[in-house]
Amino acid sequence: MSTRNASLIRSAIVVLVAVFVVFAFSVPARAESQARIVRLSDVHGDVEMDKNSGAGYEKAFLNLPVTQGALLRTLNDGRAEVEFEDGSALRLTPNTTVEFKTLALADGKHISELNLTNGKAYLNWLGKSGDALTLNFSREKVTLLHSAHFRVETSTALVEVAVFKGDVEVVSPGGSLDLGKKKTATFDPANADKGALAKDFAQDAYDDWDKQASAYHDTYARNNSTPYGYGYSDLSYYGSFSNVAGYGSLWQPYFTGVGWDPFMDGAWSSYPGFGFLWVSAYPWGWMPYNYGNWIFVPGAGWMWQPGGWNGWNGTPRFVGTPPQRGFRAPTPPTTPGKTVVVGGGGRVLTGTPLHGTTLITRGSAGLNVPRGSLGNLGHLNREVSKAGSIALRSTPPAYSAVGISRIAGPGRGGNERPAMSSAPSVHSAPAAASHSSGGGRPH
Repeated sequence: MSTRNASLIRSAIVVLVAVFVVFAFSVPARAESQARIVRLSDVHGDVEMDKNSGAGYEKAFLNLPVTQGALLRTLNDGRAEVEFEDGSALRLTPNTTVEFKTLALADGKHISELNLTNGKAYLNWLGKSGDALTLNFSREKVTLLHSAHFRVETSTALVEVAVFKGDVEVVSPGGSLDLGKKKTATFDPANADKGALAKDFAQDAYDDWDKQASAYHDTYARNNSTPYGYGYSDLSYYGSFSNVAGYGSLWQPYFTGVGWDPFMDGAWSSYPGFGFLWVSAYPWGWMPYNYGNWIFVPGAGWMWQPGGWNGWNGTPRFVGTPPQRGFRAPTPPTTPGKTVVVGGGGRVLTGTPLHGTTLITRGSAGLNVPRGSLGNLGHLNREVSKAGSIALRSTPPAYSAVGISRIAGPGRGGNERPAMSSAPSVHSAPAAASHSSGGGRPH
């Protein structure tokens, strides 16, 4: 080989390597990769999200993925909950804005950095597997490497941190403060962020909401055998696992029949770098649509098979072809753009319940259903025995057997948790087809 040819080959290799490097760093990661995606796990009232796509704020709804660079804000009557992979949760009260500045992976650890721009938020950080989170607010910040549960309020006039569980260190230009359980720190932005420490904290109107939501996750996330915590509590609340011959352990939502289709209600939402991602309209619709496979079991209908934990599915996966007339496989739109609605999800995502919605609201704000009135419905009857009433979603034939027909609930319906007298408990409902699934978890 001549010197000139060898030189040309070396030059070509250098060019190819350079092109590969540029391509690797310019092509956005696909949803099936290990890119960080967390979950908008609860929505009440007016909540908006800016996906960092250049389109500005759009209406936010249950189960929307939250990606790095996104902004989430609640308006006058809005509240929201964001659930992280390990089951940790951030809750926003009305008139609050948070930026998800960093959602990264480093050596298998989840690294998160959030900016609380204004308002009041609750953070219940479980601190599993060495994950780390930094919360910035005003000119202060808290970095967590272990579990802690606390409340932060920030404005131009005052910054306050109240700790419910664990301990946190608040780093401030005016000096750092260590806060233990039932301690409060306040910082004065008008006085060089000078901090003061108090031995207790004042109760806030939204403390009960935060406490109830935390208890819900703690209770129903038990016995979780998956590597992820987010979404599992909803599986325990809205359905159950069964050992099915030839298939293994499968999960199915309550009140579904052979004619029910898990892909009939929802939406495709576009994200920069990912394209369209499926958003289920069901309150339990996170884990079953982003991991594992849906399987149509003869005589039982659709059931979900856990697995696929090494990848995140932007498009739900299913096995086989169901014998359902008119079945349409979940297929993302081909042209990027705004949210594309599927089935009855449109009315759900805009906050208007479907006609014929069955709703029994759990808590004092709803209908008072006598204990035991759900007959032989097992799990849900036990919940009624504990709470006095429970939320259900759909109108399956089973209701007639227990004397429950179409019952209209308060507000916009659906998906309700026990309401607080100080905060309206209303938000967009999950989809309700003739065989849709049931349930509403505590608000």
